[in-house]
Amino acid sequence: MSQPAERAYYRFLVLFFNCLLTFGSYFCFDIPSVLQEQFQGNLTCLNSNVTNGTTDCVEGLGMTPEQYNLLYAIYAWTNAVVVILAGFFIDKLGNRVGVLLFSFLIVLGSATFALGSHFKGTSYLLPLMLIGRLLFGSSNGSLIIAQGRIIAFWFKSKELSLAFGLNVAFSRFGSVLNFLLTQSFEAHFGIQWTLWAGTFLCALSFVSAIIVGILDGNGAKQLGLDGVLQQESKKVRLQDIRHLSLHYWLLVLTIMFFYNGIFPFIADATKFIQDKYSGYSHQEASYITGAVFDSSLILLPIAGILIDYVGLRGIFAMMCAMLTVPVFTLLAFTFVPPLVSMIWLGVTYSFAAASLWPSTMLVVPLANLGTASGIATSVQMIGVGICNLIVGQILGSKFSDLKIPVWRWRQMMIFMLANTICCLITSIILNIVDTRKGNVLNKTTKHSEAMKEEDQEASETSPLLTDSSNENKIN
Repeated sequence: MSQPAERAYYRFLVLFFNCLLTFGSYFCFDIPSVLQEQFQGNLTCLNSNVTNGTTDCVEGLGMTPEQYNLLYAIYAWTNAVVVILAGFFIDKLGNRVGVLLFSFLIVLGSATFALGSHFKGTSYLLPLMLIGRLLFGSSNGSLIIAQGRIIAFWFKSKELSLAFGLNVAFSRFGSVLNFLLTQSFEAHFGIQWTLWAGTFLCALSFVSAIIVGILDGNGAKQLGLDGVLQQESKKVRLQDIRHLSLHYWLLVLTIMFFYNGIFPFIADATKFIQDKYSGYSHQEASYITGAVFDSSLILLPIAGILIDYVGLRGIFAMMCAMLTVPVFTLLAFTFVPPLVSMIWLGVTYSFAAASLWPSTMLVVPLANLGTASGIATSVQMIGVGICNLIVGQILGSKFSDLKIPVWRWRQMMIFMLANTICCLITSIILNIVDTRKGNVLNKTTKHSEAMKEEDQEASETSPLLTDSSNENKIN
């Protein structure tokens, strides 16, 4: 009689709770983007003027644009420093320890960030909020690594892109709810209670981490792989980095440049829409910004199914970079309604996410996947962190500048465009290398995908864990 873990429903049950691991953290991540006016607002509005029932003053935490962008930069920088060691830690101690530890630290970081908002007008506000983002950022990036490792174990050579697409879609659902609900919630309850509500969602995700740990552990035992995984984890060394293939490093660069053009832009997009395009309220602008993630909710699973069926992951990545170039061109040099660009960006983001990240799982051995994912995340976050700081400098640092000049926004969009062009160049090189290596990424059928994947693992990556003998146990 077959064990539950050998059936398809079990791995999708694992996937469901695995998807919920980062729901709360994705909701919290872009709260500053939605409430940028409140974060940079005046400490008091005692002498504000009222015209047509509206005030020219926004009461908030009193941050400068540089301090505000630092909240995103420190998230990126701590990710860059911590995730490599965190990935190695997950490889050595396993997924269960990783998801529990890092989920708890996310709750602690979001609580510290919320606590800092109670100290507005004091010297404690910025340090507390930066410490909160530091804990939150390093733990969230590490948790995503554990998520990917679980997906690779349960879905490799099966519905890999679909599983990854669903995982990102669930996480981005948290981002969508943030852009839809946070502004209204803050208007009724204030910024402090809004940040504590985000902490509560992170606590719910911690409950999912407990369930994932139980399901993953019991499933591995039922498949007879728990002991094998533990033995192979003991063999993992940081020196294994030198065996990572050229495929992997080109994927890392392509991912970095693509996200360099997305995340720093989203962080300031709400204010950009208000400053450049007339007639948009803050809430309307945040809704439009959220359209990037709204469209990805629908498209990510579809993109995953399509890529699993068709293959051609490298080609999809290159096309996504190519089709993103016009988005920042429109934003920089035209006044085409911003919703068009946001939906367009959501489409390219969806297919890029469904093709790029799962591709790393195909060119890296399972036993080293945590370390490799940590390096990829680190490089990505270094790039994003540098871009956040550059964007802060481009937009200026004067707190009195309530409206940033359009020419500054144009410079920012040109900078985003430059990153996207670099992404296109690296993706072209990636496809050239892939062709010479036997189309490891650009496979066109499931049968050839499975066969070539085994050949690639044996010849290029020399995986520490060979799971092909047990592959048919999970069906």
